[in-house]
Amino acid sequence: MPSTLVVWPVSGGPTGRPVAVSQSRTVVSREPVASSTGGHDRPFLSLHAAVVLLTALVIGFVVGGLSHLGGMPAPLAVLAGLAAGAAVPVLHGLIR
Repeated sequence: MPSTLVVWPVSGGPTGRPVAVSQSRTVVSREPVASSTGGHDRPFLSLHAAVVLLTALVIGFVVGGLSHLGGMPAPLAVLAGLAAGAAVPVLHGLIR
């Protein structure tokens, strides 16, 4: 696990009152870097991208389900649902 060097001045007494600069000390410690994102500051998907993809997924399920309920064989209904995924560029422009 990577670690980082943390240096900060300690300028207060045990009661939290400030002390003179000549009495201050510097504390150096090595603390592990705890990052749940693996060191990346940005999320994997932006909120906009997640909304667009989830909307396309819901539209695909609805189109595929309605196609199957309308009498279309299951493999063709799946293809119809996948074809609805072509709506992603349109959704990208509509959802802002």
